[in-house]
Amino acid sequence: MARRASSSLNPGLLIGAALAIAAAVFAGKSFLGKKSSSFGDISPLSIEDLLENGNSLRGNEYVVQGQIDEKLQWTTSRGQFVSVKVDTPGGDEFIGIEIPPEFTKLNIDTKQKYAFRVKFRQGGIAVATGVNRL
Repeated sequence: MARRASSSLNPGLLIGAALAIAAAVFAGKSFLGKKSSSFGDISPLSIEDLLENGNSLRGNEYVVQGQIDEKLQWTTSRGQFVSVKVDTPGGDEFIGIEIPPEFTKLNIDTKQKYAFRVKFRQGGIAVATGVNRL
């Protein structure tokens, strides 16, 4: 009498496939969890220089990474102004960053970490030219 072919899958094959999928998901989450600011071509802002004379920084671009402490002002025509807490060797410092209206589609939340590409204008006011959530 002829043997019929078994239609069930090998349990070892199923367990191996499940483990491979779990490993791929774990590896993907670990890589995605480490976001960079993607402003690698720009130097980080020296908070000491800003506090000493912010007007001397005008016209230059820097990267600022920090946590949104508070939304200070928001209008649809002018954008918003936020307070950003930046970690420094001497302790936490707070700087104000103006976010122009072209970034209104971003949902800037307090207590979230962001990287800002900022350009300083007259008076030492930091204006965001790029925003990435970290």
